[in-house]
Amino acid sequence: MACLKLGSKSEVFHLSGHTWVCSTGLKPDVVIQVQDQTFHLHKFPLLSRSGYLEALFSKASETASHHAQLHDIPGGPDTFLHVANFCYGVRIEVTAENVVSLRCAAEYLQMSENYGNANLIYLTESFLNDDVCTNWEDSIRALESCEKKLLPIAEELGIVSRCVSSLAIKASYAEDKSLFNWPISAPETTTTTLWNGIQTKSTSGGNWWFNDVSSFLDFPVYRRFIQTVASRGVKADVIAASVTHYAKRNLPLLGCSRHGGSSSSDEGTNYGDDVYYSHDDQRSLLEEIVELLPSEKRVASTRFLLRLLRTSMVLHASAVTQDSLERKIGVQLDEAGLEDLLIPNMGYSAETLYDIDSVQRILDHFMLTFDSSSRCYSNVEEKQLMGDSHPLRAMTKVASLIDGYLAEVGSDENLKLLKFQALGALIPEDVRPMDDGIYRAIDIYIKAHPWLTEYEREKLCLLMNCQKLSLEACTHAAQNERLPVRVIVQVLFFEQMRLRTSISELVMDTDSNNEETSGKNLELEGGSKIKGNAKMGIKEMKERVYELEKECTSMKQDLYKLVKPKEERNFFSKIFGLKSKTKTSPCGGKGKGGEEDALLMIRETKN
Repeated sequence: MACLKLGSKSEVFHLSGHTWVCSTGLKPDVVIQVQDQTFHLHKFPLLSRSGYLEALFSKASETASHHAQLHDIPGGPDTFLHVANFCYGVRIEVTAENVVSLRCAAEYLQMSENYGNANLIYLTESFLNDDVCTNWEDSIRALESCEKKLLPIAEELGIVSRCVSSLAIKASYAEDKSLFNWPISAPETTTTTLWNGIQTKSTSGGNWWFNDVSSFLDFPVYRRFIQTVASRGVKADVIAASVTHYAKRNLPLLGCSRHGGSSSSDEGTNYGDDVYYSHDDQRSLLEEIVELLPSEKRVASTRFLLRLLRTSMVLHASAVTQDSLERKIGVQLDEAGLEDLLIPNMGYSAETLYDIDSVQRILDHFMLTFDSSSRCYSNVEEKQLMGDSHPLRAMTKVASLIDGYLAEVGSDENLKLLKFQALGALIPEDVRPMDDGIYRAIDIYIKAHPWLTEYEREKLCLLMNCQKLSLEACTHAAQNERLPVRVIVQVLFFEQMRLRTSISELVMDTDSNNEETSGKNLELEGGSKIKGNAKMGIKEMKERVYELEKECTSMKQDLYKLVKPKEERNFFSKIFGLKSKTKTSPCGGKGKGGEEDALLMIRETKN
C-alpha cells in the first residue's frame, strides 16, 4: 500500500482525558473543540496554513484566548489531529485509508497554496492522482474510507469518480490480473460449484475483482462502480454475476453473507462483531440490488432470482420489487428447480403453506413469452416436441416442473380446488408427452381432500388425458378407489384399445417374419439354421402375444367387476348419461362414442 511521509519533528501532542495538549513549552492561545475532544494549540502554525482559521480568528484580540468549535470538520477528531501535526511539522503518514478524509478536511479548512507552498490540498491531491488511483488496492481502500458523512464532500471533490473510473478500467481488462496489484482479499484456492454446475476457483478468470468490490464497497459506491463498468461495454452476464456476488455477501437473510447464518427475526439480524442489520436496511439494499440487475434475459441464475424473491417476501419488500423479480423469473422458468420454486407463504393472513399466487404469476409471465402462434401444438409430433432444438422444449420442461410443484403443494389441506385447477390449467394439454405427472398430482390432492364430491373429482380429472398415461400409471389408476368411476372406466377402455393395437401389430410382424424367413430359406445355403432362428423369434412373439392377451383378459375382468350383471344397462346409463347429449370426457375425447365402445366390450366379455 502506498504511503506519503510528511514532516520531520517528533510527536508534540499528548492526550489527557479528552484534551490534547501541545508540549512545546509555549502557552497555548487557541482552544478548538472537535466533537468530544479539545485541542490546546497555538495560532501561528494554524493560521499560516489555514484560510478558514485565519478568517475565524482575525478579528479577535491578539492577547485574548481564542475558542472555536469545528464539529463539522470531515473526519472528526482523528483527522484534525493529523492536520494539527502537519501544521506543526510533526511526522505523519498519508495512506490510502486516510487520504480522503485529509483531502476533505484540507478543503474545509482552506489549506491551499495561498497559505504556504506544498500545503495539504496540493499534497493530498498529488498523492491521490499519482499513487492511489493508479493502484487497484489503494483505490479500493480509499473508497472504503468514504463514510456516509464523508461521501458527499468526496463526491463534490471528484475523489469518488476518479477512484471508481480507475477501478472500472481495471475491471474491464480483468483478464490480465498482474497489472493492477490484485486482489486485496486473500485468494481462495478452494474449488466451488457455480449455479450452472461449472466448477471454478473463486479468483480465476475475469471474476477476480468480484470479492474485493463486494467486501469493501458500500452500496452507493458499488452502484457507481457497476454503472461505470457497464458503460465501458462489459457483458451483462458479468455484471449480473458481480451483483449476485455482492447480494450474497451483503444480504444476511439470503443465507450467504460474509458473516454467515440466517435469521427470521422481525427486528433485524446480528452477526457478531457489533454488526447489526435491521430489516429496514436489508429491505432497502435488496430493492436497490434488484433495480441494479441487468434487464437482459437469462443473465442471472433462476435459482438466485428465486432466492431473492423469497427474501423479498420475508422482508416485505415493495410490490414493484417483487413484480420485477417475478417477471425476470418468468422468462426463464424452464431453468428453475422444484425445490427453489417452493416459496413459503409469508403473507400476514397466509392460509396455504406455499405461495401459490406468486408461482401462478410467474407461470403467467412465462406463458406470455410465447406468442399465440408458438402455442399451436396440434401439428407438432412428439419426437419434435422432445427435440433439444425445438422451442417447445422449454415449455415441456415447465410442464414437468409445474406437475411436480402441484404434487408437492397438493397435500396442503388448505389449498382450494379452484386454485389447484387454475395453476394446472395454465399448461396446454398437448405440451405434456405423458400425463403421469399431472395424474400423480391429482391423486395426491384427492387423497389430502377426501371430502371432495364425485362431481368435484371428475372436474379435477379434466386436467389429465387418460390416453397419455403410461402402463404403470394406468395400472395404478385402474385400482385407485379415490378416482371417479367414470375416470376408471375410461382408463380401462383406453388401455384395452392400446393392448388390442399392440396385439395386432405383433401378429402382423409375425406374418411378415414368416414370409421373409421362407424366402431366405430358398436362397441361402444352410437354410435350416436360419429357419431355426426364425422359429425361435416367432416363438418369442407368440409368448408376448399370449402375455398381452392375458393382461387384456385381466383388465376386462376388472372392468366387468365395476358393474352388476343384472343392472348393466342402467349402470352405464347413469355413468355415461347415454340418454343425454354428447359430452366431453374427463380424460380426453368425446365421451359418448368411447363410453358406448366400453359398453360393447363388456358385453363381449360377458358373451
